Amino acid sequence: MRDFFIGGFEILLGIIVVLMIIAVIVFAGVAGFGGGMMMNGQAIPGGPAVAAGILVGGLLYVLFIGGFMYLGLGIYQNTKRTAAAMERMAGK
Repeated sequence: MRDFFIGGFEILLGIIVVLMIIAVIVFAGVAGFGGGMMMNGQAIPGGPAVAAGILVGGLLYVLFIGGFMYLGLGIYQNTKRTAAAMERMAGK
């Protein structure tokens, strides 16, 4: 049952990272082609420089957050393999 939840989390993590990348690209596109208006009537700044900043900053954020989550999964997988190897060595 534990492996089911870990495997499910790994699939969910992949989906979340892809959705985060898509969101960063969409928001950079919105900022690049006109920011729009806020509720009080002030214009939201936009343009290519803002879009590039959102794109670079957002992708770095996804890289760090996704990397840390995958790092946690990697630590779990390595610990599991180490425990299995220790059990095999103890059985000899």
